[in-house]
Amino acid sequence: MDQARNFDITPVQYSAIFAINNHPGIDQTALCNIIAFDRSTIGDVVTRLEKKKLIRRLHGPADRRTKLLYITPSGRRLIRDIEPAVAATQRLILAPLKPGERNAFMQMLKQLVHLNNERSRAPWRPQDERGRRAGRAGRAASV
Repeated sequence: MDQARNFDITPVQYSAIFAINNHPGIDQTALCNIIAFDRSTIGDVVTRLEKKKLIRRLHGPADRRTKLLYITPSGRRLIRDIEPAVAATQRLILAPLKPGERNAFMQMLKQLVHLNNERSRAPWRPQDERGRRAGRAGRAASV
């Protein structure tokens, strides 16, 4: 939170904008699956990001009720500018561990996320209800 404060963005908003950048044209359901947050939370997050002009929502070509999410140039600049703060935060979190323990810890954390998937309030589903791939990033990317 401290590192992101200077950029006027929360960690959840960062997760969302990062996923939207990596999956242009993603819909909100797939975004929920990729970053493991429930639909009501994502709705608020997307609204805030759009108000900040970091993303834009466009109607889907097949179904105008579907909104597809795209990052804006301002959003891309934010991701570029915040990257050093994100890296510093990751180093700070892992600093108490010995260098050799950090990779093992991250692998075990990914395994725990995977093994507890069904207990999540937004479990990872490789395909959404329409049968499309929900995204390649998977749950481990949101850890």
